[in-house]
Formats: sequence, C-alpha cells, structure tokens
Amino acid sequence: MSGDRIALVTASSRGLGRAIALRLAEDPAVAGVAIHYRSERKAALEVARLIRSRGKRSTVIWADLYQEKHCLRMLNTAGQRLGKVNILVNTFGPFLLKPWNEVGSAEWQRMYRGNVLSAFHCLRAALPGMRDGRWGRVINFGYHRVEQWAAFPGILPYAAAKAALLLLTRTVAAAEAGSGVTVNMVSPGLIRGGRFPAGKNARTGLVGEPSDVAEAAAYLVSDRAAGVTGANIIVAGSWKM
Repeated sequence: MSGDRIALVTASSRGLGRAIALRLAEDPAVAGVAIHYRSERKAALEVARLIRSRGKRSTVIWADLYQEKHCLRMLNTAGQRLGKVNILVNTFGPFLLKPWNEVGSAEWQRMYRGNVLSAFHCLRAALPGMRDGRWGRVINFGYHRVEQWAAFPGILPYAAAKAALLLLTRTVAAAEAGSGVTVNMVSPGLIRGGRFPAGKNARTGLVGEPSDVAEAAAYLVSDRAAGVTGANIIVAGSWKM
C-alpha cells in the first residue's frame, strides 16, 4: 500500500498533535491528514494549510471528544472528506495537577472520559475499516511513567486513566493480532512547550522536542513497524526512569 493512507490526529491544532500531523504529512505513503480541534479553529486551519502546501490533502474537524457521538461523527466526517481512516493517533487527553484528596468525582470522571473513553470510542469506530483493508495503525498517548506502579499524589486521576489506556492498548493489540492492525502507545516525558514540574528546572538533555515524539509516531505508523504492537515507546530521555 503506497500513497493512499489517511491519518486522523486528535488535538492536532497545536503541541504534540500538530507536530505529529505535520510529520505524517511528510510520509510518502500518507495521502491526507485530518486535523481535529476543539477550540482553536484558526490554528487548526493553519496546520491544514501547511499540510496542503506539502502536496497532501487535509481537512479540519471540530469535535468534543468527551462525547461518544462526537467521536463517531469525527471518524465518519474524516472518511467522507478524505477517505477511509487507516491511521489513528489519539493525542487528545486532559491533564490534572491537584492533590489526590482534593479531587472530586466529576474530575475523576473527566480524566477517565477524556483519556480512556475518547480513545476507546475513536478506536472502535476506526477498527472496522482497518480490518477490511487488512492494514491499520493506532497510537494512543500515555506519559513517561505510565508503567510505574508508584504513588502519584499530585496526578492520581490522570495517572490512573493513562494506566487504563495502556491496558486498553495492549488488549486491543492482542485481539487484532493477524489482522494487519497494530495498536501501540507513545509516552512523552518533559517536552518543550509542555508543562514542567512546579519550581523545578530540568537539566539540559532531559527536555525533548515535539519532533522527537513525532518521529516515534512516524515509525509506529510505518511498514517498518509491522511487527511492533502492544508496545509502549517512552520518549523522555532519562527523566525519572
């Protein structure tokens, strides 16, 4: 398969999602990239413009990924405008920094809906088309300590949600073995432009660039990674390993 793959990158109007969308647009096998946004339409349009300037097709799609029906509609819209989505990158996922004993039930639910259910609903909507085509790539996003079973008093709901997302990633990867569909996770650490620990300065060499994460994603969606599934690729230097 060459030159006809369609990617959808959630939360791609800025940050890591933007970097990944632009990097995928450089892949000769990718024909188009759908840009999802929730609030920054102008930024999303600019990303789409940059992708088109590289000779690829693009469209922008608004969706509130806390809602299942919006996830389904987004996949359908991308399919109608660009073609069947066979690369799904679930970059979207809210973050919460708050002492565990001050977190309310609504915040717990928001973390789970935003980080786990949004990816689940998008993944489930995309899988049938990927199976039909005998080829597909799904990337979910964790964080650099997602596999560490430790105390996380300041980010507990977020950490728990990302751990659940890793479990979902590996469960679906195992279920799709032999279908041509791979499901993996990329887990960034400190990335320039993101949130740094309060009152702390990271040493030189520990802060990554969005392009570092984008390269990991580009590898996982390529044919070179056909045998890689259920993996968690940590892009964090040696930060808190």
